[in-house]
Amino acid sequence: MVVLDVSVVNVALPSIQDALGFDARHLAWVGNAYALSFGGLLLLGGRLADLYGHRRVFTAGLVVFTAASLAGGLADAPGWLIAARAGQGVGAAVLAPATLTILTSVFPEGPRRTHAIAVWTAVSLAGGTAGNLVGGALTEYLSWRWILLINVPIGLACLTATRRLAPGPDPRGGRRLDVLGAVAATAGLAALAYGLSGTPVVALAGVLLLGVFALVEVRVARAPLVPPALLRPRPIWLGNVAMLLAGACLNPMWYFLTLSLQDVLGYGPLLTGLAFLPHTLLTLLVGLRLTPWLMRRTDDRVLIAAGALVGAAGFWWQSHIAPGQDYLTAILGPAVLISLGGGLLNTPLTVTVTSGVAPAEAGAASGLMNTAKQIGGALGLAALVALTAQRGDDPTGPAQAQEPATAYGQAFAAIAVVLVAVALLAAALPRRRDTLPAEPVAGTAGR
Repeated sequence: MVVLDVSVVNVALPSIQDALGFDARHLAWVGNAYALSFGGLLLLGGRLADLYGHRRVFTAGLVVFTAASLAGGLADAPGWLIAARAGQGVGAAVLAPATLTILTSVFPEGPRRTHAIAVWTAVSLAGGTAGNLVGGALTEYLSWRWILLINVPIGLACLTATRRLAPGPDPRGGRRLDVLGAVAATAGLAALAYGLSGTPVVALAGVLLLGVFALVEVRVARAPLVPPALLRPRPIWLGNVAMLLAGACLNPMWYFLTLSLQDVLGYGPLLTGLAFLPHTLLTLLVGLRLTPWLMRRTDDRVLIAAGALVGAAGFWWQSHIAPGQDYLTAILGPAVLISLGGGLLNTPLTVTVTSGVAPAEAGAASGLMNTAKQIGGALGLAALVALTAQRGDDPTGPAQAQEPATAYGQAFAAIAVVLVAVALLAAALPRRRDTLPAEPVAGTAGR
């Protein structure tokens, strides 16, 4: 649910713009309001699971997410919808690390945990692709409002199942929360993302606030959101840098690919959603079957680098989208490479940044990983929108679709370049395989 809602609005953006009167500059904030509150509060959400118990925190996040989905589905003004999407992000920020913390707490390091994380990662990636299919079908046959209202019955069903399926409360002692750090991190990330869209002063303020956050974590907080000891091992800090850059590529892809299908190829909402079906199926196949098998036989850093390079090739191909192209050339061919690359990249990278962590820091580690991915997506989207905005004037005449194709092609080419950088970072990661479990991080709480 929480990953699907990153992309589910993309296909419906033209309908939302017409219904609520969004201008072009603020339309992206229907997605970014969710991504920023989601990413900005993930560190706090991860720490909540450590302090108050996984099931209790999971339930609270599910209630907030479901209620905000209902509010968004009933919105009748741009500000209302953006606020509801931000509320969804708050609930998602509590839910996402709790789910991963439950997995890393229940499964010891090794092949079983890798398989569990592979399922978790594949479902997350498939949620991103399936969001476009679900959003297209609901927008075409019902209304754009149902892309949010559909979460209400699903959320209620999950609440019913939680008491039976989720592990019981397991508070870790000390109930101190680093609220100051959470405020500084969220405000700093939001300001930085907004500033990247064309306001340098706001971007600078965001950087300063992130500096305040770092100071709070090191000098002020008694129970920091990111314990300094957690960042000392190279796999964790370098892996999260790679995760941030990968998020800046894979999350904004859905925004630009959705617009490309509609503005360049002329697809309607339902056909746009169906066009993403190969992405969903291939991502599940690679993530659930191929990647866990390879991880038992290949160094994780090799898989991360290979996945990044294959994905870069797919995005470079996607950057050549043009009016009049057929589906096989414009979408399916790049989809095979992008899905294969994303499936190979994400699971070993997720395992790398969550391995060797003491149980008391599991929530903080999962929150940090999810933060890197989601904030990378938000910052990447803001930067790519700014990159393509100069070509966003409505063209006239017979070449009407050529300017959007050029702009979106620039975005895909930039993504390809960043993925090459991810491959280079992967080469600096330490060697790891499932047959050689990582040692717990020395110096963390609970050791």
